Amino acid sequence: MFEKVPDILTPRECMQLLKIGKNSMLKYLHSGELEGFKIGNRWRIYKYSVIDFVMRR
Repeated sequence: MFEKVPDILTPRECMQLLKIGKNSMLKYLHSGELEGFKIGNRWRIYKYSVIDFVMRR
């Protein structure tokens, strides 16, 4: 499922993979459930964090 997914995702890519909305995405990033970082004011999410998130759910 994640073979063709890049190592670092944009929020839009992550939302499509997880089938969640923008508010949920931001909630998970701010709570630390998804691990990401900001470049300027734009979020980037680590692929391993998305995989861990899916495994926990």
